Amino acid sequence: MKRIVMFSGGVGSWATARRVADEFGTKDMTLLFADVKGDNPSPHAGEDEDTYRFIEDAAEQIGAPLVVLNEGRDIWQVFKDDRFLGNSRLANCSKFLKQKPCRKWLDENCDPEETVVYVGIDWSEVHRVNAIVKAYVPYKAEAPMTNPPYLSKDEMFDAARVAGLVIPRAYGWGMSHNNCGGGCVRAGQAQFELLLRVHPERYAYWEKKEQEVRDHLEKDVTILRKTVRGEKVFVTLKDFRLGLQEQPSMFDEYDIGGCGCFVEGEE
Repeated sequence: MKRIVMFSGGVGSWATARRVADEFGTKDMTLLFADVKGDNPSPHAGEDEDTYRFIEDAAEQIGAPLVVLNEGRDIWQVFKDDRFLGNSRLANCSKFLKQKPCRKWLDENCDPEETVVYVGIDWSEVHRVNAIVKAYVPYKAEAPMTNPPYLSKDEMFDAARVAGLVIPRAYGWGMSHNNCGGGCVRAGQAQFELLLRVHPERYAYWEKKEQEVRDHLEKDVTILRKTVRGEKVFVTLKDFRLGLQEQPSMFDEYDIGGCGCFVEGEE
């Protein structure tokens, strides 16, 4: 039986892989990572630099082979090609750069009758399991961290440290996940406010690339939204930054967005 773990660089996917390895061993196990950097040489494209370090360290600690997929485009090129800027409702970047390449790899390398796919969501996201299982048919999909023993993210951090791993630095910044260098089109106002404070160079890169997509599409589309007098309005990353310079506390601290973009079943 082949056991394929969708490996995202987050501590949840490491904990998932560790649990699978402890139960079944690593002989028929593969860690599958889809890189969204494409051919873009910028250090601000794709994942944070430290995420790539963690993925390599985590794979070595697990003791299973790591397969890296790269579709060739970065997220910004996908937005231009698809003529749609990803946002909290629809992450087309995930569809084209993660879900489709991973499914293609599965179909080319695995027999559905002899394969189990594992995803890194935990007990707090158990409501997503049915959609994920349905999306992976005819492959069997499981989410081990939704089952006992239930671990909090802090407990996963502790387990990783005990295993000798250095936690990705994005968590130390206060990020709730370790995707896209602290950005993510599914992120909300609170996360981008944090990104602006802890990594202004990366925020500037995202601001610039968002405007490039807006110019390319010739549309008033944005990653962020805010509520003004009861109505949702678009707000560019530039305007969001300028607004924070005038009133640093004027953002929705509860708008953290949601990042579940690696697994299927999101759309």
